[in-house]
Amino acid sequence: MYKLVAIDIDGTLLNSRNEITKEVNDAIQAAKENGVSVVLCTGRPIFGINPFIEELKLNNEADFAITFNGALVQNTYTEEVVSQNNLTYQDLKALYELSKEIQSPMHYFDIKHMYNPNKTINLYTIYKAFANQIPIHYRPMNETPADIVIPKAMFVDEPERLDKIIETIPDSFKEKYMMIKSTPFYLEILHPIVSKGRAIKQLAEKLSIKREEIISIGDGENDLSMIEYAGCGVAMNNATPSVKEAADFQTLSNDENGVAYAIEQLILSKSEQ
Repeated sequence: MYKLVAIDIDGTLLNSRNEITKEVNDAIQAAKENGVSVVLCTGRPIFGINPFIEELKLNNEADFAITFNGALVQNTYTEEVVSQNNLTYQDLKALYELSKEIQSPMHYFDIKHMYNPNKTINLYTIYKAFANQIPIHYRPMNETPADIVIPKAMFVDEPERLDKIIETIPDSFKEKYMMIKSTPFYLEILHPIVSKGRAIKQLAEKLSIKREEIISIGDGENDLSMIEYAGCGVAMNNATPSVKEAADFQTLSNDENGVAYAIEQLILSKSEQ
């Protein structure tokens, strides 16, 4: 019997209109009623998913969320931190110098805010702020406090240009950090041990849930680690080829209530037997 379902947000939980449909919400509530822990697992910041947490009623004492692609695992009711792995101020300085060298726009986060180190703000940085309903703060490096906590930084640009930017990043940086494309226009840069799969493992150990009792549902490259770790990895029909290849089960697309279909097939239908 499955005891935990980890669900990616963009391209998975949300349809192309950025909505949680009634069908998906109903399936999640039914899974909860069957004693299954439902955990949102996303690249978004914790403050950017609060509306979804509230809509899905995932804000009780036993509820958790995985954010910043696994850099932060936190109880959504008590705000207790299960695990946290951050970049340092020195990391940020090095990444900022690299961004100038390879001419890549960048932004970064602390736990509650989003920052742009340059006066010129890229379109995709603006979109990120809009999607998470947060303001962008312009903060030059010389005004950034040395004790800042940074869950992640991001290089951003048009897809074709970002691909070329990635090719110019020295291997030393790729070896020092976890770098992963979460969308065609975002390269996320994290502490080297961070991944969604590792975060799910840490949470499952806290909750005494076995690997084979976990379902992970996702669509993008940053979901691959949790798809591979789970006892049942589920790929959306709109998932990337690598995610589909790694998955144990393929559901419908995010515009066809794919999360609801997966929950119905893997959890609810079995509970009725």
